[in-house]
Amino acid sequence: MTRKLYWENPYLHETEASIIKKERKNGLFHITLDRTIFYPDMSGGQPGDIGTINGVSVIETVENEDRLTHILKSDIPGPKVKLSIQSDHRFDMMQQHSGQHLLSGVLYNLLGGETISFHLGKDYSSIDVTLSHMEQEEVDNAEALCNKIIQSNFQVKTYFVNQEKIKLLPVRKAPAVASNIRMVEIDGFDYSPCGGTHVNHTGELGLLKITKWEHYKGNLRIHFLTGLRAFMDYSSKFKSVRSISNLLSSSDDDIAVKVEKLFNDRTELEKEVRSGREEIISARSSMLVDGSERLGDLRVIRELYDNYDFKALSQLGSHISNNYERVVQIYGISNNGLGQFIISKSKDINLDLGNVYKQLSTEFKLKGGGNPNTVQGSVPTANLNLLLQRSMDIISQMLQSEN
Repeated sequence: MTRKLYWENPYLHETEASIIKKERKNGLFHITLDRTIFYPDMSGGQPGDIGTINGVSVIETVENEDRLTHILKSDIPGPKVKLSIQSDHRFDMMQQHSGQHLLSGVLYNLLGGETISFHLGKDYSSIDVTLSHMEQEEVDNAEALCNKIIQSNFQVKTYFVNQEKIKLLPVRKAPAVASNIRMVEIDGFDYSPCGGTHVNHTGELGLLKITKWEHYKGNLRIHFLTGLRAFMDYSSKFKSVRSISNLLSSSDDDIAVKVEKLFNDRTELEKEVRSGREEIISARSSMLVDGSERLGDLRVIRELYDNYDFKALSQLGSHISNNYERVVQIYGISNNGLGQFIISKSKDINLDLGNVYKQLSTEFKLKGGGNPNTVQGSVPTANLNLLLQRSMDIISQMLQSEN
């Protein structure tokens, strides 16, 4: 049996122990000690401790019934060894886990929501609760009660009970084991069976903040931060708010109103720009169609541009194809050694431009593709002018063969 010192004193970060078993499996060393401060990985949903034994990093700590096995890459001499864990990581786990008990207890007492799962991650923690929804006021009330209990510095007690004793306690959830049930009690407010590491008083949590809540599999998933994580989050957001306040020459309380106004102004400006762009495209389209070449009953637009915006040209081509009949468009853009092209047609023309692209690809080294109505791609600038001419020739030949 391995003595679990993390239950007796979760603030203990260094100690000595004796090796009682050592095995080598798959190139790794499995070390069992008579006692340990290493919390096992993901036991009860809590990540394990990070640390070393005799200076060698512990890869993982595994719980197997009443024994804990520490897995290392390198062998260590014995029988006595020195254990050391990262104190910051341990305390963070204690804060988050105790914060979860507090939040779960508050939601159970205020709203009757039962916690059905708990996630303790590197950056945030969350609980899944049997609630279909929460109003903002309910979230605010739950958060306020959590922080009132934190400020009141309730004692967090841990002790073992049997089946008879647990029947007398107002436990929030049933224990997962039938004997040696470890109870975590927040001073008469919340009782929950748990094997995790916890702070001694709620005041050590400092702050608890609900960051968001969302529907998940018929329940609510509630994200929260507590302890140093909550402080760091507040500090980061405060810096952002202060930067925005300075940028807008506004007080912190007024920035939401000013940002909303900026957003609305931008939306209106985008509408005006979009409307102006559409007018320009319409006028430009009319000019191109009026000045187009004739190929039988077709009108052919063939243009070569320098440093023209490819997206804008694509929008222009789409406008013409959708608003004019019997029009073929062949465009080229020369831009810093790269040649780009767009070939498009009105839908009423019986011609598959995919076949035009295939023919061009046998004569030029192309990158691109498309569909029967529009093809596009790139070619070395030196070949761009010739590609536009060949496009015209191929289209003419295909149309003649159709007739």
